[in-house]
Amino acid sequence: MLKGMRASQSSAWSLVVPVKTLVAAKTRLTRAAGPHRTALAVAIACDTVSAALRCPRVARVVVVTGDPQAAEALAEVGGHVVDDPQSGLNAALRFGAAEAVRLAPGDAVGALQADLPALRPTELDLALAAAADFDMAFVPDAAGIGTTFYGTKPGVPFTPGFGGESRARHLGRGAKELDRDDIPSVRRDVDTPADLAEAVALGVGPRTAEVARLILGDSGGTA
Repeated sequence: MLKGMRASQSSAWSLVVPVKTLVAAKTRLTRAAGPHRTALAVAIACDTVSAALRCPRVARVVVVTGDPQAAEALAEVGGHVVDDPQSGLNAALRFGAAEAVRLAPGDAVGALQADLPALRPTELDLALAAAADFDMAFVPDAAGIGTTFYGTKPGVPFTPGFGGESRARHLGRGAKELDRDDIPSVRRDVDTPADLAEAVALGVGPRTAEVARLILGDSGGTA
């Protein structure tokens, strides 16, 4: 209740986080992570959702997943879990956004990638504050090719274009790019071992740090 009250005082957001089935999650980390790959995927998603829920502007996080193991873990950290319609990433995001609007029709809606283990609530708050000034806005990933966040004001059609070169896609649709240097944790998604090492250097959440130590050794830090 206090969470919702705090968020309602300043541009409340509902965030939608899509989580793949674990058999398909983080396959590019298979060689580095070995038997820890699925545990790492769950840990990263849980740390992402947990950090998002600690952001003052975030009223709720709607998690869209078809994986029972991931669903249970993400519900435990406070996610509002709905079943994935299994029609692709952007369809899952639109489905989650519809649920978010049902829960809180007056809130802004954003899509947040599930692989931001170093996410800092204060940096997400900066991104959401900036996004609130535009009908549509997005945050490019650290590589400047993909997208980690896409959001719309209340009542604006929610049309995410994630996948591949999504930065160019969102720009082409007229969304405002939030290419800021002060939100590195919002931009640092994890697809490769090098990405994971960079996230660890930023300071990952406790669940990711625990699994990362098994993969990278004892060089990990926590956010």
